[in-house]
Amino acid sequence: MTDATNPLLQPSTLPFGLPDYPAIRPEHYLPAFRAGFEEQLREVARITMVRSMPTFENTLEALERSGELLDRVAHAFYTVSSADATPEIQEIDEQLAPLMAAHQDAITLDAQLYWRVQQVFEQRDALGLDAEQRYLVERHHREMTHAGAALDDQAKERLTALNQKLSTLTNTFERNLLNDTNDLAVVFDSPAELDGLSTGELSAAARAATDRGLDGKLLITLPLFTGHPALAQLRVRESRRRIMAASLARGSRDNANDNRPVLLEIVRLRAERATLLGYESHAAYVTADETAGTPDAVEQMLRRLATPSARNAKTEHAALQTIVDETESAPFAVEAHDWAYYTERVRTARYDIDSSALRPWFEAERVLQDGVFFAATQLYGVTFAERDDLVAYHAGARVFEVRNEDGTPVGLFILDLYTRDSKRGGAWMNPIVSQSRLRGTAAVVVNNLNVPLPGDGEPTLLTLDEVTTLFHEFGHALHGLFATVTYPHFAGTNVFRDFVEFPSQVNEMWILWPEVLDNYARHHETGEPLDPAIVERLRATETFDQGHATSEYLAAAWLDQAWHRVGVDAEIGDVAAFEAAALADIGLDDPAVPTRYSSTYFAHIFSGGYSAGYYSYIWSEVLDADTVDWFRENGGLTRANGDRFRGRLLGVGGSKDPLEAYRDFRGRDAEIEPLLKRRGLGD
Repeated sequence: MTDATNPLLQPSTLPFGLPDYPAIRPEHYLPAFRAGFEEQLREVARITMVRSMPTFENTLEALERSGELLDRVAHAFYTVSSADATPEIQEIDEQLAPLMAAHQDAITLDAQLYWRVQQVFEQRDALGLDAEQRYLVERHHREMTHAGAALDDQAKERLTALNQKLSTLTNTFERNLLNDTNDLAVVFDSPAELDGLSTGELSAAARAATDRGLDGKLLITLPLFTGHPALAQLRVRESRRRIMAASLARGSRDNANDNRPVLLEIVRLRAERATLLGYESHAAYVTADETAGTPDAVEQMLRRLATPSARNAKTEHAALQTIVDETESAPFAVEAHDWAYYTERVRTARYDIDSSALRPWFEAERVLQDGVFFAATQLYGVTFAERDDLVAYHAGARVFEVRNEDGTPVGLFILDLYTRDSKRGGAWMNPIVSQSRLRGTAAVVVNNLNVPLPGDGEPTLLTLDEVTTLFHEFGHALHGLFATVTYPHFAGTNVFRDFVEFPSQVNEMWILWPEVLDNYARHHETGEPLDPAIVERLRATETFDQGHATSEYLAAAWLDQAWHRVGVDAEIGDVAAFEAAALADIGLDDPAVPTRYSSTYFAHIFSGGYSAGYYSYIWSEVLDADTVDWFRENGGLTRANGDRFRGRLLGVGGSKDPLEAYRDFRGRDAEIEPLLKRRGLGD
């Protein structure tokens, strides 16, 4: 293979630098990564060999210019490895994990480079830097110091070994989870066992079974979180039990996909690394460079919310038990797999709303075009045109060109809606190309969801939760598209982890906004709008079941903190026992309300980027709820409001302290009261 025959080694000629995925074969990736590693190391060596004193231009700007080839290759590959992880791609990913970790350490821990950055940092007041340049100096210095650049050579050697081992283990955790999730998908013999599902849902289950060679069967695949959308509809209790049991079992069986020893080793090595870096725990290490600052600040918030959440969940549980006692011929104690089903019964009785009956009004294409895109156009003036001539990494991924109101280009948005065995669970946004004035690039971003694919000719009808996920992930996409910065370091969603969920959560507000809802919530057959009375009842249910929803989230956030606050000498032999003790400690050990993610399938913290940071969703929601109040106070869905939010928050990417950016937008710090009201946790 030559450079000329490897499409990854040349800049793409496609619009916005979209990789030429049809031309890329798996065997192209490793040679391209090696070339990218070598090129960036040469670029960094040229920086450190400069004989003149360090300046912003010959050190920081030069560092920002480095690694363009590697960034291009890595973004192209990791998009595929998460969304279409064939066995061949998985094998490459496993080989790459330690190589990528070693390369990153070779730069971040480079003593000569760190010296030059430190010199610029110490002189920053006298260099006449603009705001973005100054913040770039401060962030590079902070991040290199935080990562261990000031350690001695022996400590750096151990740190590099730890980072490489951890990269391999997190990759193993993700591979095990994907394999076990596929293995534990629940097979049913007849539609009677799935009584309660719609025709479209049964069609999707039949297609999923057929795709695995199980003709005549029905297959229910598992989402990443503990619960399952189908549990709210399934009338057969044994079917609900089987699905919940399969979900809870992932990664915790004595087989090749057992994640228990993997996560224990991850926890141990992260604790050792934190000690090496001068912190008492991994949680202390992580939060030191987030807006939270310390694990104690996180704990204070989680405990403040846990007590009223658990109390509300018990009240909700009692209401469910009353329904069972009064309506079932043979009453039973409500368990976790019953919760969603009887919650719908209570919701129907109390608010006259059947969530599953709303699906015909949430046809996916209409939600996308007349809901998600419509709200963005109204707020920001941007338009979306599908580019059928552009091919993404999978046939199921669609490409849209995004333009400003004046016709100037913004970038590309790619939507990959449907689940498949080669796609990891959950939903996410990632960049394929990041915007940067320095590099002359615009953004190309992807949203991935895991909606079941219906049978041929059947419409894709979303649940309200799936509608919420689509709006949420598109909020991340807007952040990635709108961030307009000079330096790649600040591109898109490259912000503090406990701030990154803020823009996406804000975007959820438009789901039930009258002019948006009326535009997209139309019956897929008749075109009739959703009854205004139902809409009002939907709004009235916004705090309904929030005890359960908040408790299951807080339980996961606390588990994350518990695992990552252990010291290097801690001896943990039993994952389930540790988990139970942690949940009891915060009062969230109700078996009817299991944690949203149990440890062995908690991908966010053991194979994603949220270790000791899963609290960030509720932390960001303080800003989100406060922002929703601001929009309501200032006229809602207007261009003026959108322009302010885009210009002062989305548009700055990571080039400004996030809380400073929030104050610039809001005029003050965020207040927690709107969040407490939203979740029904007020006094």
